[in-house]
Amino acid sequence: MRYKIREPDQDAAALIGELEPVIGGLGFALVELDLFRRRGSAQVRLVITGTGRIGTDELSRVHRAVLPRLELVLAGRDLYLEVSSPGTDRLIKEGAEFRHYTGRVLKCWRTGGDRWEQGLLHGSDEERILLDTEEGIQELRYETIAKARLDG
Repeated sequence: MRYKIREPDQDAAALIGELEPVIGGLGFALVELDLFRRRGSAQVRLVITGTGRIGTDELSRVHRAVLPRLELVLAGRDLYLEVSSPGTDRLIKEGAEFRHYTGRVLKCWRTGGDRWEQGLLHGSDEERILLDTEEGIQELRYETIAKARLDG
């Protein structure tokens, strides 16, 4: 795994710029945005996270706040909007995503490893994560992480 910030295309980057302040103002963070355009229509998929539980009420609140902004930006298109949480066992796709999950339980599979290492994500930066395991705080550099996922 590498520390990499997902580089969206120009259209998706513009949407991120429009939506992050709205989502952040509601107390959530935008983890992922996917934009699919077809003739006369657009599908936007958002994954959000926050410090507490994200249920249908929270997802609906974000949906209601974001939809009018999308309708302005994507005027003239049939619009489909999907808002979801990362889920309890989200596969972490890039190292930069770890910053959203500080304080959450993760499990990591190291390159050349033979078992999952589980612990509380204590912190992350551009080179590593700090995982609080039964053996204490473990430093895992991104190049040693084969895969990682949220665990509950």
